[in-house]
Amino acid sequence: MKFENTGIEKFQADLNRLDEVMEDHGLIRAGQWDYERVTYDRKFEIREGVYYLRIQGYAVEGDVDTFKATIQLMTPLLGKHYYPHGVEYGEDEYFPTSLVNHCKKIIEDVTNEISKFA
Repeated sequence: MKFENTGIEKFQADLNRLDEVMEDHGLIRAGQWDYERVTYDRKFEIREGVYYLRIQGYAVEGDVDTFKATIQLMTPLLGKHYYPHGVEYGEDEYFPTSLVNHCKKIIEDVTNEISKFA
């Protein structure tokens, strides 16, 4: 599921500040990056299954591995995890309304915080 028109995709932000903001909201980059891309995930384990809120970005300047990069953020996603196949984002997936609303609030909070320094 894509969270369209959140406003987050308008922002470019310093990687180090972005890491801090995302972590404050439970979104972890961990090992999900390469020289040009980053992925922040927040895992939700609920009765209906395991879901991931995912916010991705790519470097428009600098390299992620040097921690000196400006990241262009992309449209946030919500996906359901299926073992052992991975995460599915399709329109055929069921996403509980309470989870969707919680994710929207997280995205809104992250967007508001990033807007202060981006």
